[in-house]
Amino acid sequence: MDGIANFLFEVGMLSKTPRSGYQFLGSGKESVAEHVLRTIFVGYALCKMDSELDEFRVLKMCALHDLPEARTGDMNYVNKKYVSVDEEKAVRELTADIPFGEDIKAFIDEFNRKETKEAQAVRDADQIALILQLKEYGDLGNKYSEEWISYALQRLSTQCGKELARKIVQTDSSNWWFKEKNDWWINGNSK
Repeated sequence: MDGIANFLFEVGMLSKTPRSGYQFLGSGKESVAEHVLRTIFVGYALCKMDSELDEFRVLKMCALHDLPEARTGDMNYVNKKYVSVDEEKAVRELTADIPFGEDIKAFIDEFNRKETKEAQAVRDADQIALILQLKEYGDLGNKYSEEWISYALQRLSTQCGKELARKIVQTDSSNWWFKEKNDWWINGNSK
């Protein structure tokens, strides 16, 4: 039980670990945990778009894919040019004292190998979560987000991921709540 308790405390570090790329974008912030949550929902949507995906495996991989960052931190593309992270060591040590450690390790390894259709879908979900964040910042005026989105789009590999990302880029990020521009916004009256 000690290992499980420690593991659950470690998972909590993801909410305290910032995604580091936003310092280069010039606006925005997000924790690794916030990113993981959105990735899970994107993965869920991709599974509903492609019935051949194993939904349980996709969702589990989405939840676990950035777990090593509780130990390594989030390394953005600039950091990765100069700093090497021993993710294998982080995974090995974080899974060593829990009875389900091999299960976690297997899913992280599958994600990193990029070979299965589920791993490819999760990699797309990871990038689409970033695209969503960048689109929101672009809609609020960040002039660099569009260029960043163009690179993220090139990292997508599944047809469903590409289709979903295209639609996201074309959609105003406030449309889901501000699409009905009617009397309610003036008087607070619902119809």
